[in-house]
Amino acid sequence: MAKRKVAVDDDDDDEALNALSQQSKRARTFDSDDEVVVDRSRHRDRKSGNGNGKARQEDSDDEEDEEDLTQEEHNEEEEQRFEELNGEAIRQRLEQKRNTFGGIAEHGIIESIEMHHFMCHKRLTFTFGPQINFIIGHNGSGKSAVLSAITIALGGKANSTGRGSGLKSFIREGQQISEITISLKNQGEEAYKPKEYGKSIVITRKFTKDGSSSWKIKSKDGKVVSTKRDELSAICDHMNIQVDNPMNVLSQDAARQFLSASHPSDKYKFFLRGTQLSQLSEEYDACLDNINQTKKVLHQKKQVLPDLRAAFKEASVRFEEASKAREQRCKVDELKKELAWAHVAAKQAEMEAKLEEVAKAERRLPKIEAEMKTAESQFQLASDAVEQFDKEYSALGDIDHLTKQRDDLQEKMRSNRVKIGNFKNDEKQMNTSLNSLNDAINNYTKNIAEEEHRLAADTQVKRDELNRKLESARTDVTNADQAHKGFLEAKRQKLAEQDSIKHKGLAAEAKKNSAQERVVTAQSMISQCKEKGQNALAPYGRDIKGVLDQIAKMRWHGDVPVGPLGIHVKLKDVAWADLMRIQLGGLMSAFAVTDARDRPQLKRLLDQTKNFHINIIISERDMFDFSAGEPPDHIPTVLRVLEITDPYVLRLLINQANIERTVVAPKRLDADNILKRMNGGGVAWAADYMRVHRYAEGGGQSIKLQRLPPNDPRNMMFTSSDSASVLSTWQENLQNAEGECKAAQEEATQLRQQFQALAREINGMNAQERSLFETHRAAKQELASLQEEAKEEMPADIMGLQSAKDEAEAEKASIMQQFEDAVGRRTAIDQEQATLLVELNKIKGQIHNFEEARQGVQKKIEDAATSRLEAQSNKNHYTKKLEDETKKVEAIDAIAKQLQEEFINWTSSAEEYCERVENPRKVDVVERTLESVQKALKERERRHGATVEEMTIEVNNAKAVLDSVEKELRSLAALNNALKRSLVIRLTRWQEFRRHIALRCKVVFQYHLSNRGYFGKILFDHANQTLQLKVQTDDQMATQGRDKDPRSLSGGEKSFSTICLLLSLWDAIGCPLRCLDEFDVFMDAVNRRISMKMMIDTANASDKKQYILITPQDMGNIHVGQTVRVHRMSDPERGQGILAFT
Repeated sequence: MAKRKVAVDDDDDDEALNALSQQSKRARTFDSDDEVVVDRSRHRDRKSGNGNGKARQEDSDDEEDEEDLTQEEHNEEEEQRFEELNGEAIRQRLEQKRNTFGGIAEHGIIESIEMHHFMCHKRLTFTFGPQINFIIGHNGSGKSAVLSAITIALGGKANSTGRGSGLKSFIREGQQISEITISLKNQGEEAYKPKEYGKSIVITRKFTKDGSSSWKIKSKDGKVVSTKRDELSAICDHMNIQVDNPMNVLSQDAARQFLSASHPSDKYKFFLRGTQLSQLSEEYDACLDNINQTKKVLHQKKQVLPDLRAAFKEASVRFEEASKAREQRCKVDELKKELAWAHVAAKQAEMEAKLEEVAKAERRLPKIEAEMKTAESQFQLASDAVEQFDKEYSALGDIDHLTKQRDDLQEKMRSNRVKIGNFKNDEKQMNTSLNSLNDAINNYTKNIAEEEHRLAADTQVKRDELNRKLESARTDVTNADQAHKGFLEAKRQKLAEQDSIKHKGLAAEAKKNSAQERVVTAQSMISQCKEKGQNALAPYGRDIKGVLDQIAKMRWHGDVPVGPLGIHVKLKDVAWADLMRIQLGGLMSAFAVTDARDRPQLKRLLDQTKNFHINIIISERDMFDFSAGEPPDHIPTVLRVLEITDPYVLRLLINQANIERTVVAPKRLDADNILKRMNGGGVAWAADYMRVHRYAEGGGQSIKLQRLPPNDPRNMMFTSSDSASVLSTWQENLQNAEGECKAAQEEATQLRQQFQALAREINGMNAQERSLFETHRAAKQELASLQEEAKEEMPADIMGLQSAKDEAEAEKASIMQQFEDAVGRRTAIDQEQATLLVELNKIKGQIHNFEEARQGVQKKIEDAATSRLEAQSNKNHYTKKLEDETKKVEAIDAIAKQLQEEFINWTSSAEEYCERVENPRKVDVVERTLESVQKALKERERRHGATVEEMTIEVNNAKAVLDSVEKELRSLAALNNALKRSLVIRLTRWQEFRRHIALRCKVVFQYHLSNRGYFGKILFDHANQTLQLKVQTDDQMATQGRDKDPRSLSGGEKSFSTICLLLSLWDAIGCPLRCLDEFDVFMDAVNRRISMKMMIDTANASDKKQYILITPQDMGNIHVGQTVRVHRMSDPERGQGILAFT
């Protein structure tokens, strides 16, 4: 059915008909192959009317009678006036369009088609022009397969092609599967889903021998958008493509049958179906059937009205019979009113008693509050004292350094005493050795003197010469030794200098590496500062702003997720910034949800933005009191160095990181001392990157914290809000670091050059060292040779005695030297011991004084703590007592308020129920009276079989049912009549459409016949639903003077008339496609030439239409323009095979 109404303007038939064709988008397809045409002749016999049925009265209701849904067919005179009024305007427009060219369609036309194993074609591809396309070829070349492929690909039925009864009959012989691909143009403002399909829609249909069929609907770039038949139907509807409409795709058999062999009623049906008027007619008939069926149902429902009225009358009679019990019922009502106010009075008495109890309880509260304030004051004084003494204790500091000094001094003195003992033992041994050596030397001297006297006769001159050589040799050895030692000392100094330069070079390299690390850190921080300047949320993750925007738009089971937590946290002192980044950096980028069901949704959102590292905390909004877990106020904690703006975030950090009890300190030692003074141990973070843990039972541990790498985004957390100043600071740091790096590089280069120069110099000294060593060794050999000669000249006895004496004297001299050294070292140790003893006594005195002072302060702290504990116990006692009394008062007050509310409600209910009854009796008295009256009333109702209320309800229900049914029937009858009137209007419009379309066909048919010099007309008999053609040729006009029936025309005249009729019908439809198969098969050369020119001119004048025309004739003698594209087909290869007999 048409989507919206279309009005036809008499002054503009062309545009009206075009609008009608545009609104009738696509012809309906049916399960059977027979055409469904509505026989509208039955409407002629109906009585015409103005749309209002006569009124009649039935059961006191007005109901409209059945309306006549059709109008009389227009008589011949009226039709003549209509043709005269509108025909000339249509002819003028046809003349105006004679030399005009229509536009090219932007959508709905075929760009190309490709067939695989379809009918006789193995593979065939066509690229169509946007306006006129001729497909020519010999008979049997498979031209008609193109139209069949278009119909099949666009969802048409197989039997509508006239080439087969099923899809498998179109598959090429010997193949199992066939495929058709067609490309539709999809451009302009009315393109179908241009974002998904682009400028072309590619439709592929594949079907197999076993009967299966499938579609693939793709975009221009080959992306499959849909595989559903519904999508293809939507595309065809949008583009007004009607493949099952016989006027859009007309085969040669259908054309010949239509013109020569068909009955006038069949022609009329073909006309209605081609213009889609039959589809509207069928739908209007369905509406009329539904309206009549609804009328029958309403008539059946009206049959129950008498029964409902009888039931209502019977209930009314019973109700009147029981009216005598109403007087007694009134007495019951009066007693109920008095009972209501009696309950109000009782409730008032109960409320006043409870209010008095509340007043008594409230008078006890001020005394308890005063006692509690006194206890709080005492507790505060005791707490201040404890805090003051804690400060004094803290001010004392510690004596670890004194204890260490004392232990060091004691260890030194103990070591010195051991050394002194060793010296005494060595002196005893040296005295014994000296006595023995002195005795031995005296004996050796005496023996040598005696032996020399005996040998006085020996030659003195020879001995003197030998002695002189010995002395000279000893001098040479001494000089060589001194020269060698001096050279070694010089070389040692050079080596020491080289080693010093080496250490300096390593230090310079380390300094350079450190400066380079600072440069990298500064560059990374500058980059992060710039990023933070553009995006304050950059330290917390990727595209956090987009994440927050998505969170605000999404729906959540609990509260909206909170995060990142860092946007609610600031640092009061930047000195703690590095420590907080390391310890709390991970939590600062976390999000929190109050409902566990929200976590998967938030996790997916974070993963989509590649924020895999962000944690999600699940925690309800519990605003608990955390003050009990905090240390004294003078102890710095993580919570006290932070400024947290959101209470929920504050408690999340307390639960996750214990920030309320975690201590912060500048140094590890300071943190350890604070934890020692805190009872129960605890955890502290030190600014020197240490985590200190002190256990309650004693002992503890310290852990080195891992510093953040330079490129870690957490380095931008807890920075100043002024990004420009932070950026300036890091830029300055970068300049300083680059300067230090450059200076260190220059220093390292210079030291490396000095080291290499010294290495070369030392390598040169090695040869000189070897030369001096050889000189020294030669001198020693010469001395040894002379000594050996002297020994040979000296008698053996004297020589042995002299040698023994020399050894003894050398040993004596060595012992004397050792003794002198030992005495000197002992004297030094004695002096050191005296100094250490003085220092030790001084430090012991300091330790003693500190211990006394600390014990005194510790005693004060213990006494103050005892007092505070006692005061706290008193405070807790009175606090607990006040809470209990307050709860008691609140409970009593709540009861009193509830009683007041009940009293007010009862009073209000009683006032709504009846007027106030003054001084009502007691509740039990009124209840006894009411019970006796109700008992008598029930006895009366028992005799009637129902209570007064039940009979009242019965009457009201019967009345309500009757009124509801009558109202519903009136409403449905009015709706059905409105539908009738609407259908009358639509039928009137349908008839106007039919008149305008028929007139258009007549005029256009005559116009096209005139191109050949023929005259003819189309005779429409809408009453009998027939269509007849009358054609008169030019020679007949001169001789016979009468019209010829199309069946009596020659083959060429018949084909030419077919073309003229088809062009006139085409002018009335809006489908952008026009397909015609072998239209000129029976034409002679003249008719064919004129027909071809007429079709080309008509196609050129048509706006946004595409023509696909098939002819077996050659196009050589036909003039074609730029708008015409000719496709020539070659004969397909039809291979010979063996018949498959079974």
